[in-house]
Amino acid sequence: MTGTGMKVGAVIITMGNRPAELRALLDSVAKQDGDPVEVVVVGNGSPVPELPEGVRTVELPENLGIPGGRNIGIEAFGPGGRDVDILLFLDDDGLLANNDTAELCRQAFEADPRLGIISFRIADPETGVTQRRHVPRLNASDPLRSSRVTTFLGGANAVRTEVLAEVGVLPEAFFYAHEETDLAWRALDAGWMIDYRADMVLYHPTTTPSRHAVFHRMVARNRVWLARRNLPALLVPVYLGAWMLLTLVRRPSRQALRAWFGGFREGWTTSCGPRRPMKWRTVWRLTRLGRPPVI
Repeated sequence: MTGTGMKVGAVIITMGNRPAELRALLDSVAKQDGDPVEVVVVGNGSPVPELPEGVRTVELPENLGIPGGRNIGIEAFGPGGRDVDILLFLDDDGLLANNDTAELCRQAFEADPRLGIISFRIADPETGVTQRRHVPRLNASDPLRSSRVTTFLGGANAVRTEVLAEVGVLPEAFFYAHEETDLAWRALDAGWMIDYRADMVLYHPTTTPSRHAVFHRMVARNRVWLARRNLPALLVPVYLGAWMLLTLVRRPSRQALRAWFGGFREGWTTSCGPRRPMKWRTVWRLTRLGRPPVI
């Protein structure tokens, strides 16, 4: 039995190339304790394979990118996802490790009315290792420690749909990279909180983000858009300067660096969408939470 009356839905984006993994993920969602989780699978520019009865599908004629596909999934639950109280966003090659994840989400959101987003821990299914980049805080040495954070992981999270109704959905123009931080900053600016929960685990094979052909360009372009959209004007050059320095310190290949600088230039010369700079008290909140918006 559920401890609360909160309804949970799940949005899964697929490119149609991992049917076995998708089916395993759906099985793990179906096994969740408490009331059933309603699932929508969005075929992002690809047909959706045959799925279990009761799973709703939306097939898009073209790839809208990760945020665009997820926004379509949100709307499948009514405007802003209003037909449910909580939405899980899960990678199609992930797997919920435990049967109590949905119920833990219900309990967490019920216990803390200002909790808006939960970021799950991602662990390799064979080794159990959580990569540092999958811990959404600067102090990532202990992935088994839960904490308040300032962003979340896009393919392993739960969002209170009230947040989406208040601050809006993901920025579709981003296509890939940093769309979660954009939503996180807007949510924090509206007074919501974000938790990283080490006990809510999504199994996912260890990968590197640079496996995506457009990684370096998108990361740079969207980082500029993120700053232009959300930061006070005084912090925009500080934030982007810090990330430029960090990129150079990491010594990417010449080809990667060329793509990165091309994306950085694109971020300045193209529209970033509406600009809504966060309040200075939000800057202070981010700083107190351990990640000031300059890094």
